[in-house]
Amino acid sequence: MNKVAVVGSTGYVGGELVRLLSQHPMVDVAVVTSNSYKGQAYEDVYPHFKKNIDLVCEDELKEDYDVIFLALPHSHSSKWVNRERLKNSKIIDLGADYRLSYDVYKNWYTVEHESKDLIDEAVYGLSEWQREKIKDASLIANPGCYVTASLLTLLPLLKENAVDKDNIIIDAKTGVTGAGRSLSLGTHYTEVNENVKAYNLYKHRHKPEIDEIILKLTDVETNVLFTPHLVPMNRGILATIYLDIKKGMTQEKVREVYEKYYSQEKFIRLLADGEYAQTRWVKGSNYCDISFQVNEDYNKLICVTAIDNILKGAAGQAVQNMNIAMGFKEELGLQMIPLFPV
Repeated sequence: MNKVAVVGSTGYVGGELVRLLSQHPMVDVAVVTSNSYKGQAYEDVYPHFKKNIDLVCEDELKEDYDVIFLALPHSHSSKWVNRERLKNSKIIDLGADYRLSYDVYKNWYTVEHESKDLIDEAVYGLSEWQREKIKDASLIANPGCYVTASLLTLLPLLKENAVDKDNIIIDAKTGVTGAGRSLSLGTHYTEVNENVKAYNLYKHRHKPEIDEIILKLTDVETNVLFTPHLVPMNRGILATIYLDIKKGMTQEKVREVYEKYYSQEKFIRLLADGEYAQTRWVKGSNYCDISFQVNEDYNKLICVTAIDNILKGAAGQAVQNMNIAMGFKEELGLQMIPLFPV
């Protein structure tokens, strides 16, 4: 049995990692860490783990593990990861520290990167597009949640030159878990309930991640217009993406593009014409639902994509990456049907 560790186990994403890994047939959750809850039983922090997880939160790792998951805020992982640890463990970082090039990271996150020599060695863990590189990776940078929904939608279209690269508008909405578990006025019940708000216009840190990875995977340079919104629900992301299609592209041809890349993908579901993705049908799962509608008269395409932000957008994709990197079946531990009602 492969031993895994979850560093930062008491945030929402850390909790989902522990839940998924504790039911995985090929791994054993050997240790969970948390600075905030050091010395407390994990089942006391999250009572839904009673009779399932018999671990106490530690403040640090005292040995090496086959796989280490880092569910930490940005800048923390870059201080923790080093070549010595990478010799003995595969590390999957769910933060931002290894997703971007050094200059872009420093500019957008305004902190110094403590292990910048490892950035170029990290593999960007968009599972469906980086599978071959993930297989041999020791350091995997798990994508952001907004970015996962956006990239899975955009990459086939840009790769096949089906849309105009210079006019991409992403209107995305997330549940409150996307803000993490730490206390913040902006995520208090009375601040969020009965309200929808846009935030970080022109300066959200997932915007440069989208552009950089598109360029890396398609050789297409973009400057997407990305607007995130917070909506009063616990989990889920809905991304509505507006595009100008190339002349001659039809509903059928757009479907052919998506089928070319995703027809054999376990976790991507292409919806039927006239059916549009909803967050309720992916919650609690590792699925990404993609839907689209072409307007040939105006050469326009609207795509609507839904994921669970803390599963396919975080913990689920991290386990998917572990499965690929460890040579397991890719769907192991992730075969849950979405929860409904929730």
